[in-house]
Amino acid sequence: MNEAVRQYWEREPCGTSPALVGNLTPGTREWYEGIEDCRYSLEPFIHSVAQFTRHYGKELLEIGVGAGTDHLQWARGGAICHGVDLTEAAIQTTKDHLGVYGFQSDLHRIDAEQLPFQDEAFDVVYSWGVIHHSDHPERIVGEIRRVLRPGGLFLGMMYGRHSVTALKLWVKQGLMRGRPWRTLADVVWNHMESVGTKAYTVRELRTLFREFTAFEGVPILTPYDFKRIPKWLGQLLPTWLGWFITLRAVR
Repeated sequence: MNEAVRQYWEREPCGTSPALVGNLTPGTREWYEGIEDCRYSLEPFIHSVAQFTRHYGKELLEIGVGAGTDHLQWARGGAICHGVDLTEAAIQTTKDHLGVYGFQSDLHRIDAEQLPFQDEAFDVVYSWGVIHHSDHPERIVGEIRRVLRPGGLFLGMMYGRHSVTALKLWVKQGLMRGRPWRTLADVVWNHMESVGTKAYTVRELRTLFREFTAFEGVPILTPYDFKRIPKWLGQLLPTWLGWFITLRAVR
């Protein structure tokens, strides 16, 4: 499964699609700025979750660096940056992205189900929208706990199954195709980004992070939930129907 996921994202690191950033020349400063503008216009809440500037001088590991947009913010905030990704495309894109602004990071192309770091190596581990693509997310969570120092902090996001986005996907791939018996988990697995994508409830995530001393999972409504929803209806949606569940856990 992880090889299929790798092949999917190797073709195009998350956030770099021309549909998002237009026809800017890849690898240029303008291209990276376009990726950043798009990411934070769609997901401005990343800043309130990560709080990039509050971790100056700390050892930071990002799992799933993508195009390096968040990784750049950690570097700008003064964190000592390390990053891993399943794809060579993401590692190279992130390396080049940081280089444009004069930053460096210790980057590795590896499967995060087995991290190449010693126990208790990091103060902060961050992963935004990545772990749910793994064949064995529980192994990544176990590795996160292993490499965090006592009292260390995990920050991130994983998809929510009981969400407007998942329901719309079920309508399209289940109901409208005459297959209403398909579950939310099934349509997310087969039709959301790379094959094998998972989505969770807060209770399930609490169980996944049960070895941590503290855990908080907070659903948040996103532009993806509001897409093709009448404005009046969108105003009535409760936050617990949000596609993103933001995560904070203490080792």
